[in-house]
Amino acid sequence: MRPDASSRTTLGKAADENFPVAPFFLPRAWRDDLMAVYGFARLVDDIGDGDLAPGGADARHLGVEPEYADDPLALLDAFEADLMRVFEGTPQHPLLRALQPTVRRCSLTPGPFLGLIEANRQDQVVRRYETYDDLLAYCELSANPVGRLVLAITGTATPERLGRSDAICTALQIVEHLQDVAEDLGRDRIYLPAEDMKRFHVTEADLARPSASASVRSLIAFEAERARTLLDEGAPLVGSVHGRLRLLLAGFTAGGHAALDAITAAGFDVLPGPPRAGRPALVRAASRVLRRARREG
Repeated sequence: MRPDASSRTTLGKAADENFPVAPFFLPRAWRDDLMAVYGFARLVDDIGDGDLAPGGADARHLGVEPEYADDPLALLDAFEADLMRVFEGTPQHPLLRALQPTVRRCSLTPGPFLGLIEANRQDQVVRRYETYDDLLAYCELSANPVGRLVLAITGTATPERLGRSDAICTALQIVEHLQDVAEDLGRDRIYLPAEDMKRFHVTEADLARPSASASVRSLIAFEAERARTLLDEGAPLVGSVHGRLRLLLAGFTAGGHAALDAITAAGFDVLPGPPRAGRPALVRAASRVLRRARREG
């Protein structure tokens, strides 16, 4: 099925992610399935962030009346109803129709998809996180389902691998939060735990400045080290699989490391804009991850 213009806009955002979503070296079936899941995950995030393609096509696909087309909660409710049609009937949205063959072929269950929708509902009502544990609970909804879906698609899910995957996905979510501090604040959201902001004497006004103070940089460095630790905890996942799947998971993990390296190279000043890693940095990080996997695998 050929995606419409709004769906092509959504899928095109894969090129902006910290990690390769469906690289060329994977079997075609895996690439198709991964892009189908990515389309779902990207669209639900765009609904939650109010960042849908212009023109209102997504709302029309979901049967949302024009007066509610800018209401994220109404859109998320309609999106959830259409998701359930993936499992029980014929969905309306093109990206969900594209997801249906993947769900059937891989015997996927609604749980991970519902978690991603619930995370975006939470974003509409929870703007601050008091503790690191609160943030981890959010990542359990917003990030970890993606890794679990990848393992389900590739038929490699085991309890140990799922735990390692959760660590990597949570780390990637934290890294994204660190890159997007200024952008998130513009949406009146802060994903830096309030207890940590207090510890480092950082106020919300500090986060609104054009560049980071020494206190903000120290806070970002602290959270970056937490993310790095989680990536290291999840790293044995890469060595537990083989072939092209190992390359894919190394790419995910390396994307986190490369982004953290970029944040470090920026002196932990994330306020002027998100520090991004270029392709050479990603390749170097992937090489490090693969060398570790060969030692541990």
